[in-house]
Amino acid sequence: MTPSGSSAGPLVRVSGLTKSFGGRPVLNGVDLDVHRGEVLGVIGASGSGKTTLLRCINLLERYDGGSVQLDGVEVGYRNDNRRPRGERELARIRADTGMVFQLFNLFPHLTAAENVMLGLRKVRGMSKREARGVAEHWLARVGLGDKFDSLPYELSGGQQQRVGIARAVAMAPKVLLLDEITSALDPELVGEVLTVVHQLAREGMTMILVTHEMSFARDVARRVVFMDGGRVAVEGTPGDVFGAQPHERLRAFLARIELKGV
Repeated sequence: MTPSGSSAGPLVRVSGLTKSFGGRPVLNGVDLDVHRGEVLGVIGASGSGKTTLLRCINLLERYDGGSVQLDGVEVGYRNDNRRPRGERELARIRADTGMVFQLFNLFPHLTAAENVMLGLRKVRGMSKREARGVAEHWLARVGLGDKFDSLPYELSGGQQQRVGIARAVAMAPKVLLLDEITSALDPELVGEVLTVVHQLAREGMTMILVTHEMSFARDVARRVVFMDGGRVAVEGTPGDVFGAQPHERLRAFLARIELKGV
C-alpha cells in the first residue's frame, strides 16, 4: 500500500534532486519546498531544467538521485532501499500531481467531457454518470459549459488548453503542475487561460508554474525561483526576484526577456 502521508511540513519537498540524459546533467541537486495553497513560479532560460523538474515531480521522468516527496510520501521509490514503485502505485501517486502540458495532449477521438472523464473512471474508479457530472462541473468552471460534446479539432487552442486544465483539476490533485501552458497559444488566446489559473490560485490550489510570462509569474506566484544550470539559483518573493537584483545571471535573463517583449 502507498503510505498515507502527513499534513505536517511542505506538501512538496524536493531534496538534492539529480537527473541526467545521455550522461549530460540536467538537474544538479535541486532543493525546493512548496507549501499547501502556495503558487510557486519557476523561471529560467531554455535548458535550465524547469520542465525536467516538473516531470520528475510526477515521475514522467525517473530521477537519478535525491528525493521527491508529496505529502510526506517518496514519489519514485519505496523507502526501503530505493526500490522503484510499480505502475499501479505510480498511477495513484500521479493522480495527486495533476499536470497541464504545453501542447494540450488531448485525445483527438474523445470529446471534451470524455477527455476529462477518462482519468476519473480509470484511476478514481467513478461510475460513468458520476464522472460525467464532475467533468461537466469543471468544464463549466473553465468557461466551456457549451463544449461538453465537442471534439478537440472543434476547439480553439485556448479552449483545448482549458480542457487540459479541467482534466487535471477534476482529479482533485494535491498539487497542479503547469508547464509553459501558454507557449503554444496565439497571443490573443493567452488571457483566457491565465484567467482560469488566477481563479484557481485565489481558491487555494497548490501550483508549481513553469512560465515565460514574467508578468504572470509576478502577479500570481507567492514565491518565484530562478533556475540556472540545473539548480535553484535565486529564490524569493516576486518583489525580490523581479526587483533590484544582485544576481548577474538573473539580471541578464530578465534583460533578454524584456528585449524580446515576452
